[in-house]
Parts: sequence; structure tokens; C-alpha cells
Amino acid sequence: MTALADTEESAPQLVPAILDACKTELAKRIVGQQEMIQGLLMALIAGGHILLEGVPGLAKTLAVKSLADITGLSFKRIQFTPDLLPADLTGTLVWEQASGTFSVRRGPVFAQVILADEINRAPAKVQSALLEAMEERQVTIGETSYPLADPFFVLATQNPIEHEGTYILPEAELDRFLLKLLIRYPSMEEETQILQMAASQKTLSLKTGEQLPPLQPVLDAATLRTLRAAADSVFIDTQIIAYIVSVVAASRPRSAKAGTVQSKGGRPPGEAVEKALKEELYRYIAFGASPRASLALYRCSRIRALFEGRSFVSPEDVKAVALPALRHRIVLSYEAEAEGLDPDAVISRLLSLVPVP
Repeated sequence: MTALADTEESAPQLVPAILDACKTELAKRIVGQQEMIQGLLMALIAGGHILLEGVPGLAKTLAVKSLADITGLSFKRIQFTPDLLPADLTGTLVWEQASGTFSVRRGPVFAQVILADEINRAPAKVQSALLEAMEERQVTIGETSYPLADPFFVLATQNPIEHEGTYILPEAELDRFLLKLLIRYPSMEEETQILQMAASQKTLSLKTGEQLPPLQPVLDAATLRTLRAAADSVFIDTQIIAYIVSVVAASRPRSAKAGTVQSKGGRPPGEAVEKALKEELYRYIAFGASPRASLALYRCSRIRALFEGRSFVSPEDVKAVALPALRHRIVLSYEAEAEGLDPDAVISRLLSLVPVP
């Protein structure tokens, strides 16, 4: 696969072959879960972090480990628990009796791919230690800051049905995740295939200690640069940029004024649209998305267009990445919770109200 990345001039033409190679390798261990796989690859190309949410047994851990294997990047798994300390992540200073000095013992966060398993089980001090690594790509031990490896990729998991002994993730940390992916149950056909693979001794379990099928590294540093160059070459019109800003601005009820939401050509929308936003949407949103959401939509919509084989971004690309890019950045009101609405339902309604260029 390295040969595919020899030139950046033909990057867009090489993308289908690279993506097919990635999916072929991951399919040796992962059955189905195409939405998760596409999200993982999208975030890897964009250089962002991912929050994976799903019940136990849906191959979240296996998917992260497999992704590290096809990239050839160093991988560390950190099991988050209530008794975890910041030094367990970042490392600490160790006194050397022989030399009479302190030496640095680096923690697992210095790997390139980090699996933060059940991230919401660790207290605030541990979450704070992770914030610096995720945003500034560095770790401070003692009085010295140490840069992390490049690329640095955090994939965190959490269980949506078990809340005893967990901590709510701070909004500042949630905002640092590029995407939040919801892992669904497999279809009956996919679950049948899982059993058939297990029966043929191609087990998919990391926890039983059984041998996993080996994967070939197809996303080395050169290939990753090729994909990023291809994404950077995707054209995005100024009207699409205005649409992205309009979608994010429409999620902010406290700053919603006439002209906040833009329509085609940058003109303020009609009174009917403004009225619909205020009457049908804003009572369900306590706090809207930050400018990081606009950046996430901008980056991911270009990569999505690349995955679809196009050299330009369409409004459908923005809509396709809006749910994973926004669902963890919008804080719902008590009224939304009382009516049983989730972020996806609110975002879908928002997309239906904002004028499309």
C-alpha cells in the first residue's frame, strides 16, 4: 500500500483503492458496522478524536484495536475506573536513588492510538489530565511539557445504559471529540455471519485470549498523508460554508436573531423560517454548538465527499455528517428530555428548517 502514496498529485484517484484495502482488512475481524468504520477512518484522516457509545459486546474495543493494527501505529488501552489517577495516564516523576535525580516515567497516553475504555467511569481529575493531551497534543509532568506523538488519536467508549459509578463528561471535553458515533446492534444476517466466523475458529473476541486474524498495515504515514492531501483538494463553495455556519448558528437559541440563519446567497430567511425555528426548535435546546462544530462539519463534509468519489462538497455531505458532529455538542433542555427527544431528533428537525443552498 505504501506504493500507492508515492505521489500526492494523483491522491484523489488513489482513494478508492486505499479505502477498499482498509475495509478488506477490517472485515477480517469486524462484521458489518459500516457506519462505525467510516467514522473511524473519517476522524483518522481529519486528525480528530472519537467518542464511541454503545452497549457491551458490539465490537467497540475490537474495532479500535483493529484500526491501530491497519495503521501500524502504537496502541495503548486504558481502562478508566473510579480509582484511576492522572499519573496513571500521563506518567510521573520517579526518584532515582543512584543518581539522586528525578527521571520521567511516561504513561500510556504517549502512544499514538489511545483507547479510553469506559471513559465516563473516571473522576474529574483524570478527565482534566486528558484534556491537555487531546487539545494541545502535549502532557505536562512536573514542570516540563512533553509533546505527544503525531498522529495522536483518542478513541473513547462509554456505555449508555449503565450509570452507577459513572461521571458526566464535562462539556469542554465532549467538544474536543470530532465525532460521536452510536454503535448499533447488528442485523440478523450480520449476527449469523459472526457465529459462522466463530464456528470456523475466526473468533472476534479480544477478551477470551484467542488469536485474532492478523491484519496488514495499509494506512502508514505516507498513505495517511495521501488521504489528507486528497481531502484538502476537495472543493467547497462559499455557499456551502455559509450553510455550515447557518446550521451551527441555528443550534444556538440564546443568540438567535433575525439574519443569524442564512439562506442561499447569504440573505436572511423569511419570517416563516425564523418563526418555525423559535417555536419548534429552541425550546428543546439549552445550549447550542460551538465554533468547533463548524470546523468539524467543514472538515468531515470534505472527507465524506471524498469517500463518495466527488471532488466537491454538496449540502448532502453536510447533512450526512451533521449527526455525529453535533449530537455531543448540543445540550438539550428539560422539555426535550420530558418529551423523550434525543439530540438526533432535534438535529434532524434543525436540518429540515435551515434553508439549503
